[in-house]
Amino acid sequence: MKPPRVHLAVALVSTACLLSGCGAGPADDAAPGTAPAPSETAISAEAVPLLAPGHSVGKALEIGAVPNLRDLGGYQTADGATVARGIVYRSEVFNSMDDADIAALERLGLEMVYDLRTTAEISAKPDQLPPGALHVQLNVLADSKGSAPAELGALFQDPEKANEELGGGKIESLFVDGYREFVSLPSAKKAYRALFLSLADEANAPGVFHCTTGKDRTGWAAAALLTLLGVPKDTVVEDFVRSNDYIRPQYQKVIDEFVAAGGNADIALAVFGVNAGYLEASFDEMEKQYGTIERYFSEGLGVDAAAQDGLCLLYTSPSPRDS
Repeated sequence: MKPPRVHLAVALVSTACLLSGCGAGPADDAAPGTAPAPSETAISAEAVPLLAPGHSVGKALEIGAVPNLRDLGGYQTADGATVARGIVYRSEVFNSMDDADIAALERLGLEMVYDLRTTAEISAKPDQLPPGALHVQLNVLADSKGSAPAELGALFQDPEKANEELGGGKIESLFVDGYREFVSLPSAKKAYRALFLSLADEANAPGVFHCTTGKDRTGWAAAALLTLLGVPKDTVVEDFVRSNDYIRPQYQKVIDEFVAAGGNADIALAVFGVNAGYLEASFDEMEKQYGTIERYFSEGLGVDAAAQDGLCLLYTSPSPRDS
């Protein structure tokens, strides 16, 4: 029997993460940036080097477990403002963290950690966080009718069956369906509403939101927020696909073993990466249902104009934290 389509691809990533350990060795150089200087209230140079927008804070802090930990700040908006640095981050799961990793993460001064994963994912790979960082679960996929992780793990471990079930563009179609549901699924609306309302409260900053690999559920959250703040769509998509630079090296061994056993390389690359078409599906669904990003926030998520203005004031300069 074919596995249910709903979020199969997302669950495959979670399962493969469990199989591979999700570990990453210490990263090589973190590219320094030429972006505008951080505000006085952003993390200091002692906390993390100045990076170009979208580059890895995890790599810069030499936290091998989270190469996809990135600051959303530094991007320019269409009206010439700058997304504030050091107050909102995106990441993958904070697991396989040693004491040195946790100490390095503590330098960001995180108040809130928004975990977009399922209860099963959290139980299998709980976040390992510095003292004082409050962990909050916001289960985007609570209403999803996906297969059990064991079934998905077995599918990915059987390359011939995976080729049959996921080859020929089927895996890409699964991801497109999943990204549409990030906009339409009731539990996704509930989770993203809670996320953005909490982010609008200055007392909760700095904060970080994450899922398993920091590319799908986290990818839409980042794209929606940056779009609301006025970052041009081309830049939002560039930030989204940058996850490939940090995720795929973590899973290279799993990818190589799958391909060596006869698996289609396109399947592995789709599972352990992103392409712009996935995000376009979310944007298309958002535009079909709501027309604009502002109406998605107000009508879809129940984040009203006042809360939207609060997000824009806090996360673009000049903001209350920049004054």
